[in-house]
Formats: sequence, C-alpha cells, structure tokens
Amino acid sequence: MFFKGAISADSHIVEPPHCYVDYIEPKYRDVAPHVVRQDNGQDIYVIKDLKQTVPMGFLDGAGMTPKQRAEHVATTKFEETRKGGWDPLARLVDMDRDGIAAEIIYASVGMVLCTHPDAEYKDACFKAYNRWLQEFCGGAPNRLFGLAQTAVLDVDSAIEDFRRAKEMGMVGMMMPGNPMYEDYDHPDYDALWECATDLDLPVCFHILTAKEGDLASAFAARRGHPLNGFMGIIRAVQDVVGVLTLGGVFERHPKLKMVCAEGDAGWMPHYMYRMDHAAQFNVEGGIIPGLSKLPSEYLKSNVSMTFQDDWVAFKTKDLMNYKQLIWANDYPHTDSTWPHSQELLAEHATGLTPEETRAILRDNTARLFNLDVTAMPMMEAAE
Repeated sequence: MFFKGAISADSHIVEPPHCYVDYIEPKYRDVAPHVVRQDNGQDIYVIKDLKQTVPMGFLDGAGMTPKQRAEHVATTKFEETRKGGWDPLARLVDMDRDGIAAEIIYASVGMVLCTHPDAEYKDACFKAYNRWLQEFCGGAPNRLFGLAQTAVLDVDSAIEDFRRAKEMGMVGMMMPGNPMYEDYDHPDYDALWECATDLDLPVCFHILTAKEGDLASAFAARRGHPLNGFMGIIRAVQDVVGVLTLGGVFERHPKLKMVCAEGDAGWMPHYMYRMDHAAQFNVEGGIIPGLSKLPSEYLKSNVSMTFQDDWVAFKTKDLMNYKQLIWANDYPHTDSTWPHSQELLAEHATGLTPEETRAILRDNTARLFNLDVTAMPMMEAAE
C-alpha cells in the first residue's frame, strides 16, 4: 500500500550562497554567513566567530549510500547540490516523486546559527533568512510552508518576531534550543507563550539547535564508538520537553503547541511513564506543585513529534496520543527517506487503521499548522 499525498512535518532547504549576504541588514553584510570555495572545489559555509564550517554537500545527502554521501560532502560545489533544496519549482518535482503533497520547512545552516554566541549577529542572520524563506515558499504556495527563526534576544523582541512571522505567512517558529537568558520555564517567558498561543504559531525545537546538541559536539561520542555520539542527539530536545512540561508552561498555557522535530517518537511512551514515575515517587499523589495533573497528560495534548523511518513509533501509537505523531521525510538531508518514503511507509504503517494513517501522515500536521488541505494534492492510498 502506498500513501501519496502525505505532508512532511519536517523538511529542510539548502540555503543558497546569497541567502544571508543579500538579505541581511547592511551593518552585517561584510560578515554575513557566506560560501567559500576550497582548493579542491568543495563549497563550505563560513560563519563569523565559528571554527566549524558547513560543507554544502552535508546539507544535501538524501537518497545516497554512505560511500556516496562521504564523497559528496568532500567535493560538492553549490551548483552540484540537488536543485530542489533551494529552488521551489524544482522542489515540487522532488516532492511529487516522493508522494509528498506539502512540506513544513526548517532551516539548515540556521540550525548551526541557533548556537551562535553573538546574540545580535544571530538575530540579524535569522531576519535575513526569514526574508529569503518567505520568497522561497512563495514560489510554491499551498505546498511549501515556512517556519521563521527567532534569536529570542529578549521576550519583547521575540514577541515582535512572532508577530512579524505571522504577517509574513509563516506557520510556526523554529526556536533555539537554549535562550539567551534564563530558561524557557521562567515566568518572564509567559508573555511570549501567550503571544504564540494567540497567533496559533507552534514553537518548534529541532535537534542540533541547542548548546549541548549542536553539530560541533553532537556527533562526537563522549565515550566508546564514534556512533555513540549519534545516539545522544535527541537528548537536547527531550530536555526542552521536560523544561516546558515540568516547569508548568503547558499548565499556564494549555493551548500552546510544541513540536519536537527530528527526535523520533518511539521513545515517548517510556518517557511519559518515566516522568510520571518520577513525579509519583517524589510527590504525594504525583501532582507536582504548579501542575494540576500528571506530566504525561501534558505530553499527550501539547507536544507533537516528527519522525521519519522510526517504525517503533507506529508500533507504540496506542501507548501515546497518535494525534500528536507527525511523519516527515527530512528532505534533502542525509537522514531523509527521500525518494523511498512510499516504500518505507508501505512497510511501517501496515498496523494502522485508515483513520490513523491519514492522521499521522497528513491531518495531524495540517491541523497543527493550520494548513488548508483543500488547496494541495489530495491523499490517496493505492496498491
């Protein structure tokens, strides 16, 4: 069974060389993130104050074998990247090939910028990216839906970023894993969460956007085999889930929508159990001061999780709220299921009812981000 017409809740772009340079305010133009060609022909993004560079080929490894990806990362020029990463019309061709009706767009280089130490510089870069992204998504309306980025300089400026994002047609906000001051459960942020709720913009936390989960450190194993580093990547987004849940943010803002992006979802049933267990073990009755119910109840109602080929999420759907599960293809990144999403879904989604299938692959994302599904290709199942 194939499921054409799915919505990817987590896809990306490859920021073209002019993305920041041409769209940033003049004050930062000379130091904007820019592409430098190496002696071997490889193009890399260079970012002020960061030793780490971002190879263009690293952002564009979908559909490749490990050997092909390694060669691609080491030698690729921008013009050799898949055009669908930065051209909306070429993107539609790749989406149709994978059976995708629409995509929620996250940044790529912007993920690295989330951990940049210079707050004002980060803010200027995000504003530049948002301007470029607005044009990119405008090239394929009703198919490509952007998430703006905010540096969260302070609560007031973040509120303005949210309002501006709504005016620009963005459907949510990609948040840095760590704010510039205090943490996200601090009462000062209540005004921001109220704004996000009023504007109905989900707050989206992607892997590799926190200080302890950035590209420079996340892939480096603290001990043992190098792949042990990969196993810890989702920890940072789990920590944010814990901050908002246990800090009472969802209690005070019951309609706030949070997205845990590219962290998989099969772990959530155990995470809910463990959080409830901790509460019941430490507090009489299990109700933590500041909350009115067990932690798992907030996770079932306020936290959505994107996942790609995490078949465990499908198998454990009855142990959590399946309406919070939102499938994604992660195009065009190395972890993407493109162009084989349909084959994988045909295998992984066999235990779902038609209602559950439609919800996880399409309707949950459409509801979460307020998308008009009547304006995009319809969903159909075929042998």
